[in-house]
Formats: sequence, C-alpha cells, structure tokens
Amino acid sequence: MKKNDIKGIEELKHSHQSIREEIAKAVVGQTGVIDQVLVCLFCNGHSLIIGVPGLAKTMLVNTIASILDLSFNRIQFTPDLMPSDITGTQVIEEDLSTGRRNFRFVKGPLFANVILADEINRAPPKTQSALLQAMQEYRVTYGGETYALSLPFFVLATQNPIEQEGTYPLPEAQLDRFMFTINIDYPAPEEEVEIVKTTTSAYAFELRKVINGSKFLRFQQLIRRMPVADEVIDRVVRFVSLTRPKSKEAPEPVNRYVAWGAGPRASQYLILGAKARAALDGRFAPNMDDVRSVAHPVLRHRIITNFAAEAEGVRSDDIISELLRSLS
Repeated sequence: MKKNDIKGIEELKHSHQSIREEIAKAVVGQTGVIDQVLVCLFCNGHSLIIGVPGLAKTMLVNTIASILDLSFNRIQFTPDLMPSDITGTQVIEEDLSTGRRNFRFVKGPLFANVILADEINRAPPKTQSALLQAMQEYRVTYGGETYALSLPFFVLATQNPIEQEGTYPLPEAQLDRFMFTINIDYPAPEEEVEIVKTTTSAYAFELRKVINGSKFLRFQQLIRRMPVADEVIDRVVRFVSLTRPKSKEAPEPVNRYVAWGAGPRASQYLILGAKARAALDGRFAPNMDDVRSVAHPVLRHRIITNFAAEAEGVRSDDIISELLRSLS
C-alpha cells in the first residue's frame, strides 16, 4: 500500500473508535449489530435490520446519521405508500409574467445521504421497487429525466419478523441489493438494566460529529484500494459455490435443503466486508477470519431454502454455519 493509504488506515481506525464511542452514548449494547452496520456503511452497502419492536433499530440509524454529519430522512412504509411518495413527483408551475406552465420535479425523501426505510415490508412490491434503481445506480428516473443522488447514499431498512398480517415479502431482486441482513436480538440482562436506568432518568447525551460526507467517501475509496491475497479470493469463490445445490462440490445439507444458492454478488460482498473489517481494525489486508465474520449477514438472505428445510426447521443460518466449518 502507498504511504498515504497506510496513514489513511490509521486515521480510519481512530475515526471508527470515535464513532463507536458516540454510538454508545445513545445505544446500550448491541455491539455486534453496530459493528456489522458500520462495516456495511464503509463498504457503501445497504443493510436490512430485522428485529422485534423496541430494540433500538430506529435509534441506531438516527444516531449514526447524526454522528456522520449526513442528511437523513425517515420513510415510514405503509400499505398506501406510493412510489412517488419516495422518489418525488412533478408539479405544474405557472410563470405569472408570461402565463406559461411547465413541470418541475419536487424531490422526495429519497434524496438524502441516509435513508431509514422503516418497516419496509409493509409497502406493496410496486412501492418497494421504487428503491431498486436508487440502491443500485444511486440515481432516480422520473418522467424521462434522471436525477443523481448525493453521495454517500445508504438505505438502512428495518423489518419486524413477528407481524406478518398486512406485510409483503421482499422480492429476491430487492433483497440482493442489500449487502447485509442483520438480525438484532434482545439485550443481555445487564444491558437491559442499563437501558432501563438511562431511559427512565434525567440522563441526557449530546452527540458529536465525527466524520463528514467527503471524508466518508475518502475512507470508502481507501477500503476499495486495499489489497487482498489471491488465495483469499479463491477460497471465497469456492466457498460461495458450495451454497449452490447444482454445484458438483455442494455438500449434502445444501442439496437437501437449498433451493437456490448465492450468486457472484455474495463473493463480492464477502471480500468487501472482509476488507472493511480489517481496515476498521487498523490492519492493511483481510484474512479468512474477516471473511468468516461477515459470512452470515452477507449470505443469510441469499441462500433460499426449500420446503424440506421449512418442514424440519432448518434455517439459512444453520446451513452457513455448517459450510463455515469447511473454511477451518
């Protein structure tokens, strides 16, 4: 790596520590979830956060947006939400001096750096699809005109795994746009005690801005430039191929329980996630331990299980854990 990149890694490590310290002021515990969200953001990826109500999903996203000094919009997904409610719409304006009328595009809440798509599965597929172009191409097309989104741009979507009435499953094409699917669980007993103490008292905190948008983009490019050993890439590609039931090397659990395996995007995100994890830790190249640490969030929504798995209670996480043993 170049000398400037080495200094950049050291600066990134310091900034990462500062970000975590600021998040800890507002969010008690959930260190694993926070680490995964930050890895995803520094890779310029989108996250789908799944958890029951009351586990600080929204607070975490709000806190991160404040710390990073980025513009933030929250979109509450509901069954009656229309695509134009997200992307924006055209309005007719009349020039009072000439009497001429023309169309003007009014940008929707999607035009921000950080988007919280709250309860994304409550909107119908037509509305969900309004995010597809933005998440992949960082732009929006409306009325034949294309409008670029400000970078950095992240979609952090939340989903409630309990309530299924009045919800719509996310299409696989949209799920694949998310780099990570992050499961958020109940806090540990000692963490819940701390949550109750801080939220039922006069405790107040003030968040400090740590990184602005331009520095964040610079860190993202730095992670892209990190070298990766050919051996690591080869092992990652072989590992992802094991998730495909039609592969000759696919193990018995995959052939038995998997309908569709992960595509090439999984290999890309495993490498990117490993790079980011190494960089945030102050290291200059990723290893297989970094790959293992991001395997579950990258793959759990890309391995589609079949009816046999559903009948026997086998989850994609179980299959990933079994496959990870082959990496040891």
